[in-house]
Amino acid sequence: MVLDSSALIVCSIVSAIFILSLLKLQRSSNASSLPYPPGPKPLPLLGNVLHLNKSEPWLSYTEWSKKYGEILYVRLLGKDFIILNSEKVARALMGQRSTIYSDRPYMPNTKLCGMEFNTVSLPYGDEWQLHRKLLHHSMRAESTALHYRTYIRKTRHLLVNLLDTPEDFERHFKIYVGSIILSQTYGHETSPVDDPLYGAVEQLTAMLSKALTPVRAVILSTFPIIAHLPPWFPGAGIKRDGVACQKLASEVLNVPFDLVKKNMVEGCAPPSIVSECLSQIDEKAGEQERERLEHAIKSTAATLFLAGSETNSAILHAFVLAMVLYPEVQAKAQAEIDSVIGPSRLPDFKDQLLLPYINAILRELFRWNPVVPLGMPHATSSSDIYDGYFIPKGAYVIPNVWAMSRNTDKYEDVEDFKPERHLTLNDTPALPPPTNDIIFGFGRRICPGRYASEAFLFAAIASILTLFCITRAKDSDGREIPVERKFTSGISVHPVPFPCAFVCRSKDREQFLRTRTIS
Repeated sequence: MVLDSSALIVCSIVSAIFILSLLKLQRSSNASSLPYPPGPKPLPLLGNVLHLNKSEPWLSYTEWSKKYGEILYVRLLGKDFIILNSEKVARALMGQRSTIYSDRPYMPNTKLCGMEFNTVSLPYGDEWQLHRKLLHHSMRAESTALHYRTYIRKTRHLLVNLLDTPEDFERHFKIYVGSIILSQTYGHETSPVDDPLYGAVEQLTAMLSKALTPVRAVILSTFPIIAHLPPWFPGAGIKRDGVACQKLASEVLNVPFDLVKKNMVEGCAPPSIVSECLSQIDEKAGEQERERLEHAIKSTAATLFLAGSETNSAILHAFVLAMVLYPEVQAKAQAEIDSVIGPSRLPDFKDQLLLPYINAILRELFRWNPVVPLGMPHATSSSDIYDGYFIPKGAYVIPNVWAMSRNTDKYEDVEDFKPERHLTLNDTPALPPPTNDIIFGFGRRICPGRYASEAFLFAAIASILTLFCITRAKDSDGREIPVERKFTSGISVHPVPFPCAFVCRSKDREQFLRTRTIS
C-alpha cells in the first residue's frame, strides 16, 4: 500500500511527538533524580548540534566551560555527551573511577571504516585486556630503552634529510616517525623515498582524522541507513569515505604482519615486537587459540603504527612552528645545548637529564598544541554521580584536553609558548615527566606508547636544535615571509603548511653527522 502525502505528514508528526516524548522522559528522569551537569539548552531532536563549532568543537566546549563550569552536559542527536574541561575532574573520573569510565562508546563509523581491530576503539573487555597486555609488555619504559640506538640512528637520518632538502621538512618528520614505528614494531627498514608500507598508513590516518570523529559517529547512529547507501548515492560522502578506508585499513593490518610471518618461516626476520610476540605463542596452543592470539598481535601492531605516525609527526611540525615564532626560546635552548654537548658532537640519551630546558620545550609542545584536542572518547559502563550531578550509563565522556591546556589558574599567557613554565627557579622540572602528560590520556586507557614517543621526540628536538637554526624563509626580494599560527581540524591536528629555513650552525657537527656510523 502506498501512503499519500497527507498520511505521510501525519505519520511524521506522530513520530516526532513520540520521539520528543521519549527524549523528554529520558532527560527528566534518572535513578537518583539528580540533575545532569549544566550545559547549553538543547533543541528538540537536534540537541546542541547547531550550537557546536563542527570543525573545532573543543573551542565550543571551552567557551561553554566559562559559563557552565568544568563538567558539561551536551546532547547531540539524542546522545548524551559529558565534557570534562579540567584535569582534576578527568583524573577523578577516568583515573580514580576507571571501572566505570574505561569503556568506549559504540561508534558505527569504526566498523564502516574497517577499523574494528583498532585497540583504541575496542570496548572494555577480554579482547581489549589481551591487546593491552601485549602492548604493556612491548612498550613499557624498560623495553623502550632497548631501542635508544635505533632512535639515534633514525634521528641522524632525519638530520641528513633536513640538510639535503630542508624545504621538505614536514615530509621528513613523517618518514622519521614512520620508520621508527615500522622498525620497532615489524623490524622493517623503510625505503628512503615513498616506502609503500608507510604510504598506506599515511593515507589512512589522514582519512580517519575526519571519518572517526564522535560527531560523525552520532550521525551514523541516528541515521544508520547511511551505512547501507551505495557509495555513488548523492549525499553518501560518509559511505564513500568508509569504503576507501576499508581497503587501506586491510592493507595496513595485514601486509606488514604477513611479511614478518614469512620472514620468520624463512629464518630471516629481524627482531621486532611482532616477531617476539609470535615466537612466544605456546606450541601446544590449539588452532582456535593461535588464531585468536595472532589476530590480537596483528591488531595491536597495526594500532601502534596508526596511532603513533600522525600524532608524533604533528608534534614535530608544531615544534618547528614554535621555533620560528619564538626565536628567543630557540636561542635559550641552543645555549643550554652548547654548554652540555660542546661544538663537535650530537646529543645522545645520556645527555637528557642535563638538558632540562629541552625537556621543558617538549612538555610545552604538548600543552601549546594538544595534538588530539578532545582526546579519545570514553563511555560509562554504568551510571554515576559526581559532585551532585547524574552521569548516565552509555554516555560519551570527552576529555577536553584543549581546555585543560588553557587553564588560566595553572598557566599564565596560555597562548604563548613558554617552556619556562615547566621549570623551577633552579631549572629543574617542576612537574612529573612528560610521559604523565594529559595528551596521553587517562586511567586504564592511557597511551601505552608514551615512553617511546617521549624518547624519540626528545632525540629529534635536541638534535635539530644542535645542528640547525630554524628561521623564517625569505622571498625573492629577501624579505621574511610571514608565518601564522594556524592548525588543521579533525581528531588530530597539525600546523597548516608554512615555509621556513634550516640554517646549519656548525660545520664540525655536520661532519660528525656525515662521517659517524650508528649501527
